[in-house]
Amino acid sequence: MLSLNWYGDRMKKYICKIATIDEMETKWNYDIKKNKSPNWKVWKTESIEHIINGQSITYSGILNDIIICETTALLDKSIVQNCDSLVDEKTAYLCAFRTIEKYQRKGYFSKLFRFMINDLKNKGYEKVTLGVEPAETENLKIYKHLGFNELIKSAQEFYPDGTVIDVDYYGMEL
Repeated sequence: MLSLNWYGDRMKKYICKIATIDEMETKWNYDIKKNKSPNWKVWKTESIEHIINGQSITYSGILNDIIICETTALLDKSIVQNCDSLVDEKTAYLCAFRTIEKYQRKGYFSKLFRFMINDLKNKGYEKVTLGVEPAETENLKIYKHLGFNELIKSAQEFYPDGTVIDVDYYGMEL
């Protein structure tokens, strides 16, 4: 199993790794409890199914045995909305960039992101893509800082409860 240990003054132990099913169950249960929307229960079921089927990889940043951040690489067109130009055998679609609020802006997610990118490169991926709602200007600034500067397209996505959102898709060569 891949992992990265990082020791520093601000933290006792921070590990970046590919999440296990048990770790994802724990993290999803935390997210469901925090977010009352019924979408989260649907997303949990789908996420775990996709991991089991080899359609996705979830990466976790763990500090002192607590998952504080995560992200997922979707590897199969059939599980990505508007999949054309977003995912194929050499392109992974990234989603679910999440960090528990009190750990934000401390470098944890950046370390996890680099870990994930290195893992995807080692698996033969040459490009990564992601989607962002146009109104999420702070997230877009972060994504551009990470290297997502190629606007691929704009489209709409649909949540399990029927909510429709506008999304701009960006790419980055690895």
